[in-house]
Amino acid sequence: MPIPLYQAKADLFRTLGHPIRIRILELLQQGPLAVRELAAAVEVESSTMSQHLGVLRMAGVVSAKRDGGSVIYALSAGEVAELLGAARRLLTEVIADQSGLLAELRQPPYESPPG
Repeated sequence: MPIPLYQAKADLFRTLGHPIRIRILELLQQGPLAVRELAAAVEVESSTMSQHLGVLRMAGVVSAKRDGGSVIYALSAGEVAELLGAARRLLTEVIADQSGLLAELRQPPYESPPG
């Protein structure tokens, strides 16, 4: 029995649901990078980086190719960058709405007329 689409989407979002993985994808938007370059940029051990890259690769979000002694990773499709952009736009709207509410909360409370 095939996996329902909603389950596949949930699995994808679970895969993306780690800050290190999001940072990896953000870095790869600028072009392919080796594991050691990614590990240095994210400031994690190479073994930790490799684990996260493996999860992203199994999900089909990144691709890998060997270049001499290095493995170079890249985004598997432009849609990954589009998804990250959509998340950024959504967060911008959410935060703007929250800041509007915060500004409203900071105003002096309404005082009823005497009487």
